[in-house]
Amino acid sequence: MNRFVTAERALRTAAPHELLDAVRRVLSEEYAAESVELFLADYGLTVLQPVSVPPHTAQPVAVHDSPAGRAFGAQEPFIEKADSASTRIHLPVTVRGDRLGVLSVTLGNDGATRGVLGELADIAEVLAHEVVVAERDTDVYLQARRKARLTLAAEMQWQLLPGRSCSRREYDLSAQLEPAYALFGDNVDWTATADRLQLYVTNGTGEGVEASLLTNLAINALRNARRAGITIENQAALADQAVYAHYQGRRHLAVLMFDFDLSTGRAKVVDAGSPRLLRLRDGVVEHVDFEAQLPLGMFEETDYVVQDFQAEPGDRLILVGDRAHAAAAPEGETYGDAALARAITSTRLLPASEVPRAVLRELTGHRGRSAPKNDALVVCLDWRGR
Repeated sequence: MNRFVTAERALRTAAPHELLDAVRRVLSEEYAAESVELFLADYGLTVLQPVSVPPHTAQPVAVHDSPAGRAFGAQEPFIEKADSASTRIHLPVTVRGDRLGVLSVTLGNDGATRGVLGELADIAEVLAHEVVVAERDTDVYLQARRKARLTLAAEMQWQLLPGRSCSRREYDLSAQLEPAYALFGDNVDWTATADRLQLYVTNGTGEGVEASLLTNLAINALRNARRAGITIENQAALADQAVYAHYQGRRHLAVLMFDFDLSTGRAKVVDAGSPRLLRLRDGVVEHVDFEAQLPLGMFEETDYVVQDFQAEPGDRLILVGDRAHAAAAPEGETYGDAALARAITSTRLLPASEVPRAVLRELTGHRGRSAPKNDALVVCLDWRGR
């Protein structure tokens, strides 16, 4: 049996909380690894948190200024000279475009480092899949991701998300929400089949747990309708009824819904409120307007109408929550389309996975304070088509 198969089997048969022990053991035995560390990206995408058991804890490393961070950002293995006798290899731990963290492996210089690089990268990918599966049965990896305690509302919101990013040959999709450890009600949801991508961006209202409860109700109502095979306009209508039935019009929320045909790039759109879409095409940023309809839950039995939208290969679509769009600078100027356009232009060379966080950093600079008072949501969709 070759050593990659041995490593894969060790990970697939390990107990959910023992994945790090399993990968350490097999890399030591099969690849003569001197040390193995697993780092997971924190919720704010600022540091890579070590997966370790006290008191044998390692220090977090910066996402943007470290060898491990370079592997995480570029999504390519990064080789670091540890000392005269050893080499450290940092490998992205990623599953279907969702960047989880980095596996750092130290090997002696007498080993054929580059000769095993492909196998180690494959092992890191298997590890990523196993971490996602293991999170159903253990909190070890979810706890490792946080550098501070989440609020209850933020806990509910992060659990509601399908992931932070995903990738297919037709598109790259990524999202980031701030304040990462104290979210209220903004949300993004998506699902894909062989032929379609459905994407939903929700502009929450209110604060704290109440905002999160409202978003949870709406998102699960949309999912329930979607999984019954219902069209997006009827998904919106059923979610509208669910929210109205519970709140009787006292609470409502906005959602922008897309149903893309992966073969053509043509999408059906329902604009039930205020999330905004900006498109970068051929170096030019433009705001895309849809006919705004009523937010979910405002009135009983609202009918929703779909609109058409065409994505072309090479398009970058940026969806922004209303509270990010309206964020005010100290002198009172809102972020708005002009500042967003500058941020989108300045980040045009970054991969989609890096764009939401970079745009939010621009927002932080505009706002003049590090902690936002309200949610800020940015979603980036790079469309390649078929």
